[in-house]
Amino acid sequence: MKKRRRRTSLKAPAACLPIFISAALAWLLSAASAFRLAPSLLRRHTRSGRPLSASSIAQTTKGIRDGTLTVEEVVRDTLRRVEASDVHGWCSVDGESALSRARELDKGRANEGDLPPLYGLPIAVKDTISVRDMPCTGGSRVLEGYVPSFDAPCVERLKAAGAVVIGKTNCDEFAMGSTTETSFFEQTVNPFDLSRTPGGSSGGSSAVVSNGEVPAALGSDTGGSIRQPASWCGVVGLKPTYGRVSRRGLLAYGSSTDCIGPMCTSVEDCAILLEAMAGHDPLDVSSLDAPVPEYAKLVDQFLNNKESLSGRPLSKMRIGLLKETLDDGEGRMQPAVMAAFKDSLSVFKALGAELIEVDIPNLKEYCAAYYITVMSEASSNLAKYDGIRYGLRTSSEDPRAKRVMVDSRETGFGQEVKQRILLGTFALSAGYSDAYYKKAQKMRAALASNFERVFELVDALILPTAPTTAYRLGQFKENKVETYIDDLLTVPASLSGLPALSVPCGISAEDLPIGLQIVGKPLDELRLLQIGAGYDEATGWTSRLQKKLQAIKGERQAGGGGEEETASVDWTKAFEVIDE
Repeated sequence: MKKRRRRTSLKAPAACLPIFISAALAWLLSAASAFRLAPSLLRRHTRSGRPLSASSIAQTTKGIRDGTLTVEEVVRDTLRRVEASDVHGWCSVDGESALSRARELDKGRANEGDLPPLYGLPIAVKDTISVRDMPCTGGSRVLEGYVPSFDAPCVERLKAAGAVVIGKTNCDEFAMGSTTETSFFEQTVNPFDLSRTPGGSSGGSSAVVSNGEVPAALGSDTGGSIRQPASWCGVVGLKPTYGRVSRRGLLAYGSSTDCIGPMCTSVEDCAILLEAMAGHDPLDVSSLDAPVPEYAKLVDQFLNNKESLSGRPLSKMRIGLLKETLDDGEGRMQPAVMAAFKDSLSVFKALGAELIEVDIPNLKEYCAAYYITVMSEASSNLAKYDGIRYGLRTSSEDPRAKRVMVDSRETGFGQEVKQRILLGTFALSAGYSDAYYKKAQKMRAALASNFERVFELVDALILPTAPTTAYRLGQFKENKVETYIDDLLTVPASLSGLPALSVPCGISAEDLPIGLQIVGKPLDELRLLQIGAGYDEATGWTSRLQKKLQAIKGERQAGGGGEEETASVDWTKAFEVIDE
């Protein structure tokens, strides 16, 4: 049985606090530092069934529609895959509920006319998104035992379209991290290399999709948390336009940039899922009241139009290249990533796209503006977890409210969350908000103006999703500065509320996936999906990486190594902590 790693306490003399915060915020206009420690919790329940091959959304639902598969068979096989998994991507799995819904769908199929588009499709949901009667912890001890009584609108729409929620996937605590190492529960690993992280904060969702456990999963993206793990795990991830998918039911981190989006094994699957979950929500003030295109149908038409069939599907596209990503003067980008990106440019030219160099000045500095913004919002959003109004309450001999709050937050939050709350509170404090928070908002406005100028010249931008391949586990345990700075390619789209798609574009010499990011105008997800589908149709990187992963897993099984010993835990005790 695995042992739960203990947290260390973030304590310092009060006199040192201003020095510490000032030093950390100094980086936020250049760098910042943090700590990481993640206890482990095993929660898994599966039931085995007849094995079926891992397949896409279209293949899975087609088998159910034509009667060659039952929903129960598909769900049982999914649970078998979860049970056999070695990536530890789940926080909780409710096999009984999934099988019960599968039987209901099978019984109802005889009475249905046209079946909903996702009928019987097994999906995973990140543990920051509410699913009725399933735990929702956000990877944090402070929400241990919390079970929502409602579905987030995006989940409600997927269920209405016929999807079956298998369980909740692991993530960095409150989505604060880029490695899934800050989770209070499992340590999720990368299917391509079990000694590396899957990325974050949606690392659990990317890992279980990449590993073939489910065809699709939901993630959330605040500054790259869908796109970066998609890149590192060799899958497709889409951050929609801010407000395209309702945020209601999502545990808030940075409210002005939080988005929910799909993670799948193909661009076409992302189109199917986005079409089902997008739409206006009158109970979400940030939700956009805009029509939802028939993404799946229009992407299919694009792949079969005259230009695509002639081998030049992008002949009418103007693709922008950021000068800052073409000239990596500071050496932040790994050579393998730069090589894969430049190879992709040749593909875009061959597909008929017009490549245009554009410039967004001071691109690197926007990463600092992002961290000041979201940490400030986090300090406000997480104030409710005080042990009195909401969240974990620890017992204390001192019953005073202040003592209860301090003890509950000290026990409930991890190191990274505490760090960001401190930094955000400082950035908003009297005498400092002008120097930090307000300056960050001015930079954010300048970035939006720069994007407007650039999108008058081009239809979309392409750039690497992340400057590196997957980190080794614990690589930056003592120095989070590097992980903060590596968000510089994903945060610009987040700060401006733009849609962005990550698609596989290569593999390193160490057999680690590399991703390409496509950024578009507001509400222009369709164009991104078309570009991504055209690119992948030409290169085949999604299927090539899936085949490569199967070979890697075969070698791992033949060698008998690389898999940690785990213990099965009764799923009904989903929140029983395994003590040392």
